[in-house]
Amino acid sequence: MKKSTAAKDLALGVDTGGTYTDAAVVTWPAAAVVASAKALTTPGDLAIGVSEAIRAALAGAPADATQRIGVVGLSTTLATNAIVEGVGNPVCLLLIGYDAELLRRFDFERQLVTDDVVFIAGGHDGNGHEVTALDEEALIEAVRQRYTRVDAFAVSGYFSVRNAAHETRARELIRVHGGDLPVTCASELTGQLDSIRRATTAALNARLIPLLRGLVQTVRSTLLETGIVAPLMVVKGDGSMVGADFALERPVETILSGPAASVVGAWHLAGQRDAWVVDIGGTTTDIAVLRDGLPRLDPEGARVGGWRTMVETLHVHTVGLGGDSHVRIDERRRPAEALQIGPRRVVPLSLLAQQHEGVVAELRRQRHAGVEEFPAEFVVPLAAEDVRLSDLGRRLLQDIGPVPRSLTSMAEASPYGRLALAGLAELERRRLVLRAAFTPTDALHVLGQYQAHDTDAALLGAELLGPLLGLTAVAFCRHVVDGVSRRIAVEVAGKAISDEGVPLGWECGDGSLALLERAFGEHPGTDLQTTLKLSQPLVLVGAPVAAYGPGVAERLHTELVVPPNAAVANAVGAVAGGVVQHLRVQVRPTAQDGIFHVLLPGGLEATRSLEGGVELARIRATSYLQELLQRAGAVAVEVRVARKDFTAPVRGQPGVALVETELVFTAVGKPLISD
Repeated sequence: MKKSTAAKDLALGVDTGGTYTDAAVVTWPAAAVVASAKALTTPGDLAIGVSEAIRAALAGAPADATQRIGVVGLSTTLATNAIVEGVGNPVCLLLIGYDAELLRRFDFERQLVTDDVVFIAGGHDGNGHEVTALDEEALIEAVRQRYTRVDAFAVSGYFSVRNAAHETRARELIRVHGGDLPVTCASELTGQLDSIRRATTAALNARLIPLLRGLVQTVRSTLLETGIVAPLMVVKGDGSMVGADFALERPVETILSGPAASVVGAWHLAGQRDAWVVDIGGTTTDIAVLRDGLPRLDPEGARVGGWRTMVETLHVHTVGLGGDSHVRIDERRRPAEALQIGPRRVVPLSLLAQQHEGVVAELRRQRHAGVEEFPAEFVVPLAAEDVRLSDLGRRLLQDIGPVPRSLTSMAEASPYGRLALAGLAELERRRLVLRAAFTPTDALHVLGQYQAHDTDAALLGAELLGPLLGLTAVAFCRHVVDGVSRRIAVEVAGKAISDEGVPLGWECGDGSLALLERAFGEHPGTDLQTTLKLSQPLVLVGAPVAAYGPGVAERLHTELVVPPNAAVANAVGAVAGGVVQHLRVQVRPTAQDGIFHVLLPGGLEATRSLEGGVELARIRATSYLQELLQRAGAVAVEVRVARKDFTAPVRGQPGVALVETELVFTAVGKPLISD
């Protein structure tokens, strides 16, 4: 094959979200948009949406763009959405040296992501010394019993961040006796103490590996088909990038990848160094803050879908609210709260009707019959079978068949009524079906603010739901759009206050609700006037943000900025970052006078002085990080270190004694560009 002589002055950014896949061809390294495109994400076969978006973006770029692209960046909300929606592949979590009784007594087991947890004897103490030998026979037996029933293994050893020897040995044994299933070791994901959160992070990582692997394979196939020969990088949750193969080992680090890319992209596109960034997607709305051009990181680790991880990410507040959020009426609530939007993501009626015949006819039948149970709700099959399904789930999947069916018609056809749908949650959890229903996207179709799909289906859905609140279809849709704007304003205010120390959820109290109603002008005649004012501009990205932005900015009395190419800000951000990795190393005095232990990724090493230990840590950490960044796809690696000495007073003696010296190494590199 003849080698291209074209200058590698372009990059391709791709973002795969729960609803849309975006692609942008940008100049490199300035990240100015040359061409962009959006396509619907296709959960049943991601290749369709990815290929459509990339090809459409290339069609608007210069003819020689494929030869000029030197790097491809990929960001995705798939990991975040999978956690938020409670879906994922079955995994087995092996806990080495953990106290099973203690976990049960304090109800820590519910934090471990999976019910398949095995306790294995072993583990170390806080100084990295072995407490109990690893029970290899028990571990091998557990793996043999499970490797045909799970898709991955996760291993977390007690105090493994001080000594990872048992985790490393466990991985070796799993690879021998567990087929070719992927293995996640907790110590490779974090260097921080907290055994429960470390185990949670490892289990989530194992659960996400098959999901990210499928996406990476899809993108690589599309690049090959389009003639693009360039390294594929994946955006992490802190906005930095790593090579795709490296990311496949640590998919949990892509939690909040999409929001991170959006924040980076918003900074590039809007030119605002101090701003609040709100990314409104199909499944979630993500809120972050920029200060002096830099996003704030979350030192406590990302919290997504109720799980607190040890993954360092942007300090993003993620809400289950987006264009494809399920809109429903809960008549059990008080009138002001009867309209419920999210957190479940569903297929919009307008899109469902565009893709499948018979949807509009069924909606008309329901409107004529005045259906009130499951109005305008459908189930869409993604796969025909799954050997791990329960008998109830298998029968329901067969009843659904190969085409979408309304829940109303299924309940009507069964002598058990709505009880016939009891297995639906299992099918949704295993990603065998999707729910379809009315969404904010449908509301925008009715109002004429978005016209991508079937407006008739959207209108029929509004005509079914509106009367439940005593509203016409148009009034109902205005109520939905305003409800989204209001919710975003509340969430922005909530994050602003939580960043200053007030726990999230403050808005749920009766007093807070009353103040919000008055601040938003929803309580006429009140003697108490109050106003919320956001001191920094509000940058909205996503599509179609113009429909929701004014309502948010008006409630928060701030400037609204919708930058050019706001709809593909995440794709722009996918190629605008650098490659970054961190490593924490501790140097600790021992009971033996003058001897210090250096706790390194490869285990303990001893030195005869503190400064000798610091120097040893610098040499080992620099070598480790340089190799790590090369694996992550970086060149021109620079390693920096920050030192902190922890001391404590000594009883009966003047002065203080050293407890520990912590060294935080940060390696920064540039993505490797193809020749």
